[in-house]
Amino acid sequence: MDHTIREKSLLKELRKKIFITGYKGGMAHLASCYSCLEMLYALYMKDVLRYDKDNPGWKERDRFILSKGHAGLALYSVLLTAGLITDAAFSSYLREKPLIGGEPCMRDCEWIEASTGSLGHGLSMGLGMAMALKQDGSHARVFVMLGDGEAQEGTVWEAAMIAAAMKLDNLVVILDNNRIQKMDYVAGIIGEPAWQDKWEAFGWQVVETDGHDMDGFARIAGMSGGSGRPVIIIAHTVKGKGVSIMENNPGWHFKLPGKKELKVFQAELGISDEELV
Repeated sequence: MDHTIREKSLLKELRKKIFITGYKGGMAHLASCYSCLEMLYALYMKDVLRYDKDNPGWKERDRFILSKGHAGLALYSVLLTAGLITDAAFSSYLREKPLIGGEPCMRDCEWIEASTGSLGHGLSMGLGMAMALKQDGSHARVFVMLGDGEAQEGTVWEAAMIAAAMKLDNLVVILDNNRIQKMDYVAGIIGEPAWQDKWEAFGWQVVETDGHDMDGFARIAGMSGGSGRPVIIIAHTVKGKGVSIMENNPGWHFKLPGKKELKVFQAELGISDEELV
């Protein structure tokens, strides 16, 4: 099987696994998970992040923070694929005595660098890590994934100003630019955000890419850093990618399908009735 076809098949299986796990758990931010899934896969599976599978606490590891923590199920699915958590842990999602919850939590998993969920805080935590690594003379980088709706939080811009002033070129932000937030399209809430102009004005190096092109994203993310400035990768994505009724639809920020909608998920993700029991 062609490498690209094989990876597309794997990503479809991951979407299927995320859906089944969220459906059985009774809740999930499916659309937010699906917009960033390829990027998370690329980070962990395409040699972007430096980490030691046998030593989660390796001092020279790259750090990753999923600031848009409501997509935690996508991150956990990739950690499972990378062999960093067990299938038993992943399948326990929101069950009785769960080993993982709806959002990343350091208490649940040694591979989680920061507990997230309260939007706008992840970049400030990543900023602190990047400053500490610089002071220690480390070559490790810090990656922080933000949602474009989340980027309306004031703390994001406070951290952005400091990062540029401190010349933290070991700090890389990934903006999941899926153009939709909880209640509406981002442009419908704040107007056209003009992210590139804003981040450049704050002193950041700005790169744009297709967030669903895993190889292209991996090349850009892998080369980021060392330029004297913090870097932001504006990744253009589709919210709900992979399921037609969810794609680019603000109504799917946080809900599970009804009976008729469920048939679409099953048909497009290849899910049997038995797998939902």
